Amino acid sequence: MRDPACQASLGGGTPVGRELAAFGLELEREGAAQVGGSFSGDPEADRLIEDSPEAFLIGMLFTQGIPAERAWRGPWLLRERLGHLDLGRLADEADEVRAAFQRTPMLHRFKNTLPGWVTSAARILLEEYDGRADAIWEGGPHVLEVTERLSAFPGIGRKKAVMAVEILVRHFGVQLEGRECGQVAYDVQVRRVFLRSGLVERDTLAEVEAAAARECPQAPGRLDLAAWLIGRETCRPRAPRCDECRLRDVCPRRTWLGVEGVGARQSIARRTSPESSLG
Repeated sequence: MRDPACQASLGGGTPVGRELAAFGLELEREGAAQVGGSFSGDPEADRLIEDSPEAFLIGMLFTQGIPAERAWRGPWLLRERLGHLDLGRLADEADEVRAAFQRTPMLHRFKNTLPGWVTSAARILLEEYDGRADAIWEGGPHVLEVTERLSAFPGIGRKKAVMAVEILVRHFGVQLEGRECGQVAYDVQVRRVFLRSGLVERDTLAEVEAAAARECPQAPGRLDLAAWLIGRETCRPRAPRCDECRLRDVCPRRTWLGVEGVGARQSIARRTSPESSLG
């Protein structure tokens, strides 16, 4: 039996949208983290994310330009190097935080940017949220309010904020109002799946978000992890594994299309033929 939260879209959207929504619903029922049932694949690092809302927030800062597993392991590695994740010290000891990031092997490819984001996040939590990251979402506020609060942290922004909201709901069981106002992250994996599967004709933020709202209007963000996993595991930039894909029976397999940068913004009509695009 389908969950009524997405019953309308599962029954009335496109075949691709229905299958993507069904996959998203399965992941939600499983309480999936980000990389399936885990964040980092490291039990100790995952335990820190699970037990500390502040570590979860810091983990969101790490999810920038590196593999997801490595990003979510970041808070634990930072704690190992510093000996703590005390917000007061993170806020006041910027030089020590920077040194911890830049010690070989570096904690992140953006060795100069991430330390500042962590220090700023600690200060914001202390000044605006009484030193508690869960104060950002406790009490069941509206999805848009939580998205706005998270977006205000340097290094998070809208893309990461909408992803974080979905993780809070799906994995941590946080109750938020207005899930119909949630969204998918405008991430390269999600964008590729939406474009190749025919959910969008152009790779733009507006079209991707409109498609998500059309296919699962009661909870557009439910499609986020489903599309991200498909993009990462089977709908790859090169050599996509279409026959192994969750969407294999419904996808038009427009594998000659791709995305780049922050949005290719090219219509199908302006692309070259499938054969000449593969090279």
